[in-house]
Amino acid sequence: MEEKNWRESNTALGILLCAVIFGLGFLIAGNIGLYFNLIGLLIVAGGTLGATLIGFSTRRLMIVYKILKRSFQMPVKRPHEIVEILVDLSVKSKIRGILSLEEDEGETSLLFLRRALGLLVDGYKTEQISEILTTEMYFFKVRRAESERVLRTMADLCPSFGIVGSIIGLIGMIAGSGDTSTILATIPIALTSTLYGIIFTNFFFRPFESKIQDRTNQELLLQKIIVEGIIAIATELNPRILEAKLKSFLTPSSRKGKLVSLQRIREKFKIKDASPSPSLSQTPMPRYSEGV
Repeated sequence: MEEKNWRESNTALGILLCAVIFGLGFLIAGNIGLYFNLIGLLIVAGGTLGATLIGFSTRRLMIVYKILKRSFQMPVKRPHEIVEILVDLSVKSKIRGILSLEEDEGETSLLFLRRALGLLVDGYKTEQISEILTTEMYFFKVRRAESERVLRTMADLCPSFGIVGSIIGLIGMIAGSGDTSTILATIPIALTSTLYGIIFTNFFFRPFESKIQDRTNQELLLQKIIVEGIIAIATELNPRILEAKLKSFLTPSSRKGKLVSLQRIREKFKIKDASPSPSLSQTPMPRYSEGV
């Protein structure tokens, strides 16, 4: 929980820090109002939005918005949390049977894990489960790549329309070369348009693209862990072996502690009197060296 909060605060801190530094820079350089030009802003923002709408559907843009919103509002689970859930499910299937996992379908907040549990409870073969989930992972990655492409395209368009605004300002300045008021009115358009194009690209669209890419990589890692865990549960793999296998996805510093222990099993599944099951105790847990 502390790590999730840290990640959320880190994103908010980055946005706030950049905004403050930009504001202070403009303020120190002079009157901050000098750096605001409505015409230049409309040229860059309107041109970028218009070109994006030509290239992509409104539905695709809404999907990008929803992904970004979830990325900032809903932190993704950590890999060690997924490993713990899967080991719990493995132990539960050993004690109460595969069909008891149906109870967990509605409890999990991960749609991919819920989907995997549904396939397992419905009696699909391991090959079918692996094929279905792998296909779902592939197209998940394809859809996310398309969203990244939208933001990458917008990042490429902004500087171009900044140059367009600069050219418009220069044309107006040359046309009014004999009129001082015209020159003073068009110079800000030429300069601020380029400024807005660079800021939008490097402060919004490039970081947003990186945010989605990072989020996608994290979710793909979780999905890979889930596929391995569900297949292992379907083949009735020993929970201790499953734990050792899934912990290979984690950094060494996240592998500490045993998830499969009698005390933990009793507390998790409310078992008052239980003796060590051979399937849970016959395989010793490997030791890992500490590190990152």
